[in-house]
Amino acid sequence: MDPFVFSLVLLAAILHASWNALLKKGNDPWTRLALSNFAGMAIGLVLLPFVEFPNAEAWPFILGSTAVHQAYYITVCLQYRYGDLSHVYPISRGSAPLLVAVGAYLFVGETLPPLGVVAVVVISAAIISLTFSTAWKPGEGKGVLFAMLTGGSIAMYSVIDGLGGRAANDVAGYIAYLFFIDAIPFGLLVWYMRRHDLSMALKTNWKTAILTGALAFPAYGLVIWAMSISPLTYVSALRETSVILAVLIGTRLMGEPFGARRILAATGVAIGVVMLQVS
Repeated sequence: MDPFVFSLVLLAAILHASWNALLKKGNDPWTRLALSNFAGMAIGLVLLPFVEFPNAEAWPFILGSTAVHQAYYITVCLQYRYGDLSHVYPISRGSAPLLVAVGAYLFVGETLPPLGVVAVVVISAAIISLTFSTAWKPGEGKGVLFAMLTGGSIAMYSVIDGLGGRAANDVAGYIAYLFFIDAIPFGLLVWYMRRHDLSMALKTNWKTAILTGALAFPAYGLVIWAMSISPLTYVSALRETSVILAVLIGTRLMGEPFGARRILAATGVAIGVVMLQVS
């Protein structure tokens, strides 16, 4: 991968772990994520006059990604409701490259070299070690379930957006219109859920949500751009180095258990990601 692209994807990983930590912090990830999406929508709206309207070939991917993102938003909120950041984040993000590798092979024809296959095994083993943790809090098994569902949705929209970015006449236009559109359905869902105490939810969460959205837009926009010019599996895997930062944030700044199992598992995911990139 080109060093410049490599560096930007690493930056996207840092931004992604940071906005997920902000989402986890507090007791209402639904409102925070909906407001964050609207902040991203506002950024997309500002960019619309400066980008090309997506061509017809790109729209099926934009609409497909929007649909999958709604499932992702729901499962990511549920994973943080039932699990710790340092536990569920590595599972959801660590499982995604494995599934992206399968999707890239089936739909794009991308294959992995032998070292890449070893990397997939290393990542899988690290994820399994997390799911069999002996230090779960009550209810955290549900967090693992929703984290795995989140990983599946991440893989789906990653493959869709990788192909969509390549099909688009202007990848910046693809990104801007995607962020503009996909905030609406989840926002309406959260508005319905919080309609009886909406003003209090907005007052409590709007500042953090704006910061979250400001981080989320470049975090995924950079990934879509990178996937349009680089192999999907490599970009997805490199992006998931964010698990290390997420574990450090969860254990050092949010008071979550520092357990050696979590640190070793997250490190194993990161080692596998590096091996995948080297391959």
